[in-house]
Amino acid sequence: MRTALCIIMTLQIAGSLSADEDWRQFRGPTGEGHTSAEHLPLTWSESQQIVWKTAIHDRGWSSPVICGNRIWMTTATAEGRKLFAVCVDRETGEIVHDTHVFDVEQPQLIAAENTYATPTPVIEPGRVYVHYGTYGTACLNSATGSIVWTRRDLNCDHESGAGPSSSPLLVGNLFIVHVDGRDVQYVIALDTSTGKTVWKTDRSFDYSTVPVNMRKAFAMPLLVPRGAGQQLVSPAAQAVYAYDPLTGQELWKVRHGGFSSVPRPVCGHGLVFLVTDHDHPELWAVRPDGAGDVTDSHVAWKEARAIPSRPSPLLVDDLLYVVSRQGILTCLGAKTGEVVWKNRIEGQYSACPIHADNRIYFFNENAVCTVIRPGRMFEELAVNRLNEQPLMASPAVAGDSLFIRTAEYLYRVDEIPSQRSVR
Repeated sequence: MRTALCIIMTLQIAGSLSADEDWRQFRGPTGEGHTSAEHLPLTWSESQQIVWKTAIHDRGWSSPVICGNRIWMTTATAEGRKLFAVCVDRETGEIVHDTHVFDVEQPQLIAAENTYATPTPVIEPGRVYVHYGTYGTACLNSATGSIVWTRRDLNCDHESGAGPSSSPLLVGNLFIVHVDGRDVQYVIALDTSTGKTVWKTDRSFDYSTVPVNMRKAFAMPLLVPRGAGQQLVSPAAQAVYAYDPLTGQELWKVRHGGFSSVPRPVCGHGLVFLVTDHDHPELWAVRPDGAGDVTDSHVAWKEARAIPSRPSPLLVDDLLYVVSRQGILTCLGAKTGEVVWKNRIEGQYSACPIHADNRIYFFNENAVCTVIRPGRMFEELAVNRLNEQPLMASPAVAGDSLFIRTAEYLYRVDEIPSQRSVR
């Protein structure tokens, strides 16, 4: 009863945005890159609009998560032997907590592009939940930074050169995370109070016939409407699945044959939009109302040109925006998949875009942000630069501030009043 009540309350607020909503998970309040902020900055630079800039030690690509006046993120030593959770004061930029969460005796090698602290935490009042893939999961008291519970048994073979990436999701009092390695593939829900397993569901695809390097994935799930309730749409290698978030029961699946998928899905217009593969990504639109294997009946359309391997799609009204790793920005009609326009923007892309108040923000891997107006014609509003430095983490929003994490710093960037007429 407690689980059901918590989930109902979560689902009632999941689709709405308040005037000053927290950024509690990867991609914000609904997990799809939208914010109700009306006064985000349009222009900035290393010397302008920076409220504060705080150095974050070691390496981590996890995005900031925000609840009230606290910002949390993870970081790790370069070789992966020490894993940390860092809390920053939203107003001052001061480091409030720097908790050493785990030691790792023998971390697998990873590519230089990844870190041992890439999965984004999730946060709620009083608690923050950090996840480092196979290396550990923990719940921390967000007021004190102390560890409440840990799990070290959600293990999988991330493969040398890959490493952890999939971020968790909170649904009521359930902490849900993908464990999709070369050896095991499952979804698991933990009780947020105790860390104990509530349900665990193995992927139903027969991976024994698939080469081991094609069994892994790095995406995270999304809550999607299903009738009067909700379902958990969960991308994996070779297929995308939907589960009952209360029980973990599989509802449907679509086989796509891809692997190592990263982007988080988005939904709208009775469709779920997902990327199927890392090396040869395709964007598929799937009707999420089926049962069983619906590969041959519920795929509405597909697009294979200039689809992102890393940044998630963004849906604004009836248009989808996707930016490829190489910087090809494509606008598509969400209902039909028609290409409305294409335009190249500067740089390479890993971070996910943000939509706020008739603007879309695209951050490239050199900390350059291109701002456009959403619509059926390409309209560039601004190009902003910080000192050239790696940026892989998707930025966050709280109030009317942007929080941008680069390889070395966390920035708070605010608007100046004169920009408020440019919407």
